[in-house]
Amino acid sequence: MPPPERIPPRGLTDAERMTLLGKGELTVLGQVRGASNAVLYCSVAYEGEQTHCVYKPVVGEQPLWDFPDGTLAQREVAAYEVSEATGWGLVPPTVLRDGPYGQGMCQLWIEAAPQGEDEPGLLALVEDEEPAEGWKAVALAEVGEGKTALLVHADDPRLRRLAVLDAVINNGDRKGGHLLPAPDGRLYGIDHGVTFNAEDKLRTLLWGWAGEPLPAEAVEVLDRLAGELEAGAALVTRLGELITAAEIGALRARVAGLRATGLHREPSGGWPAIPWPPV
Repeated sequence: MPPPERIPPRGLTDAERMTLLGKGELTVLGQVRGASNAVLYCSVAYEGEQTHCVYKPVVGEQPLWDFPDGTLAQREVAAYEVSEATGWGLVPPTVLRDGPYGQGMCQLWIEAAPQGEDEPGLLALVEDEEPAEGWKAVALAEVGEGKTALLVHADDPRLRRLAVLDAVINNGDRKGGHLLPAPDGRLYGIDHGVTFNAEDKLRTLLWGWAGEPLPAEAVEVLDRLAGELEAGAALVTRLGELITAAEIGALRARVAGLRATGLHREPSGGWPAIPWPPV
């Protein structure tokens, strides 16, 4: 749902935004429809600053048999922490806090930039058998009446970073609707409640680079992240408050695996590779 009135925080640092989200007074303005769990659209105000945010209370979460430990809210915050550790800033500022309906995840609202008629976007279905220049093939998709089309995504470095992050956090639900291009040119990923499982759960629309060598910047980020995941590191201490020790161990193993192969992840074959519905 679009905000009735955009109220951006003015000139705030990242730390100040986190303070605003964590300590500000939450006022529920409405509910985002179509979500499988409670997603509330709110304003948050603190010491003269105000902005919009998404608040997902734990009480509104549906139990998941394959994610028996922790909460969706905790995993959303863990995804933000790992994103920040990469230096890519792919997840909007996110905190765990109390709100009108108890503890939940509170995340800065990102108002997606409108797409112009002549702009190609990030995802598309095309009739060609091969992707055009600047696009990467994902899979053939059924479009009705026995017809198929090629699902493609842009060969965009922002998406490529997100593909690496998803492989690291084991994102089980990277859909097209979870990609938010901001007016300033940044790309954000949202909805990270089904992440960090100790078993391979990677499902994404961003398979276009599968099996290709990781770019140099991704290799550097993974090397640095490996250090920040060593026992006793600040990131590990923070993650220990949000996910289980087994999940942290699996996170380390995924980073090690990417560093060892130097390649983008490929579908495992033991789990549906593309989320449904894809948007």
